[in-house]
Amino acid sequence: MRRSLCLALLVVVGAAHAQPYPSRPIRSIMTVAGGADIVARLVAQGLTQSLGQPVVVEAQAGAGGAIGADAVARAAPDGYTIMLTSASALVMNRFLSKSARLDPLRDFTPITKAFETVALVVTSPALPFESMRDLVEYAKRHPGKLSYGTSGIGTTHHLSGESIRLLTGIDWVHVPYKGGPPVITDLIGGEIEVGFSILATAAPFLGSGKIRVLAVNGAKRYHVIPKVPTVAEQLPGYEAPSTWGGYFGPAGMPRAIVVRLHDEIARILNSPEVRAKTEDIGFPVATSTPEELSATIRRDIEYTARIVKAVGIRPE
Repeated sequence: MRRSLCLALLVVVGAAHAQPYPSRPIRSIMTVAGGADIVARLVAQGLTQSLGQPVVVEAQAGAGGAIGADAVARAAPDGYTIMLTSASALVMNRFLSKSARLDPLRDFTPITKAFETVALVVTSPALPFESMRDLVEYAKRHPGKLSYGTSGIGTTHHLSGESIRLLTGIDWVHVPYKGGPPVITDLIGGEIEVGFSILATAAPFLGSGKIRVLAVNGAKRYHVIPKVPTVAEQLPGYEAPSTWGGYFGPAGMPRAIVVRLHDEIARILNSPEVRAKTEDIGFPVATSTPEELSATIRRDIEYTARIVKAVGIRPE
């Protein structure tokens, strides 16, 4: 009798493990704010259809994304908890907080890069410069008089401003805000002279002429605004920080599940309908293999460490 019961239990356990993935709902934790939520929901809708299980998006962008990232790192590595996060939230937070304990390479399983954020350098049309070269010349003639706003200390925008300072030797003042929209508000109001912003935030003000675009802060021009050059085109030697968003799971996810999720997410993002929607809001699709995403993170860690050390940013 006892032996029969044990055999029955083994059969039940074996059947449970044999269930095809996925057999229950999937949590998709989003640690980034702004237009990225549209990307997360488009992917969740596509996964729900293709996987046959609900994929529920949870916004957990508090503490720079650290709260959401911690929830994912502590989750079981079974493919039922995934995360859409950014380079800023995953890589740069560890250089800013003394309490940061998560390692982007050790504590997570990369699945695929999802998009690149189109970042811009913008200014007021009332100011006498129309390019990054003009800005640098103006700043050198007026040391300490030019201020630039970003969405916060240690963000990719802040690192960009400090990279420009280190490269050109200009003396300008960083003004950190809690998020991107206040940067544009104060730029239009004349409180700051220059702003670093994502296209999704700045777009409503471009057509009205309330702000002027000086450069795309990325590796290449963006086809929606093809005449706007990159910062590097105007300032040779400048290296833009990463502005990607990507999908991850907890460390130790089975390879088969990683491949399944990678293939499904990449297929959804690269579909013409989804690609058009993400590009419209300034989040062009840029998928990758898990290995390519790991290599990108290693590059980002080296870049951030170099800039943080040169600038003297200290974790708080």
